Amino acid sequence: MKLLVTRHGETEWNRKNMILGRTDITLNETGIMQAKKLRDNIPYPIKYVIASPLQRAAMTANIVCENLNVEIKYDDRLMEMDFGTFEGRDRTCEVYQKEKRNFFTRYPQGESYFQVAQRVYNCLDEIIEKYSDGNVLIITHNGICRVIRTYFDNISNEEFAQYSLKNCELEVYHI
Repeated sequence: MKLLVTRHGETEWNRKNMILGRTDITLNETGIMQAKKLRDNIPYPIKYVIASPLQRAAMTANIVCENLNVEIKYDDRLMEMDFGTFEGRDRTCEVYQKEKRNFFTRYPQGESYFQVAQRVYNCLDEIIEKYSDGNVLIITHNGICRVIRTYFDNISNEEFAQYSLKNCELEVYHI
């Protein structure tokens, strides 16, 4: 089994380098093109597609699945992290950059990385158990891709804080 993980296509907030968590916005034109390019270049046959229900991930999933005979399953555990009061702010904000390295603490009015890891790890355990008979494509968000990486690889806190998956870039994990 191969687990393919991708981040949704670009949104206007991504383009503007804004913190985008639970705000439910659509792909922009670049994001639509990225999803089409991904659709046309998936390197392995896909049996299952599991996506975040937020519009940007759902749109990406719908585009990717245009040529696949696969039902998209949506799972709330793959929704992006709740960044609380940082939502919509510039990603380079010094306070945010400091806060994102405090894994045990919740963002003000949001989640902590440990809360996110709990839901994502539980989701991955279930996916590996239920869908081991074929390759799975997960379409989610950058913060969730970061947590998924820790499920499979040991990385330092600084590597975790710096990790970013480009829009519609694929990471492949061999189970």
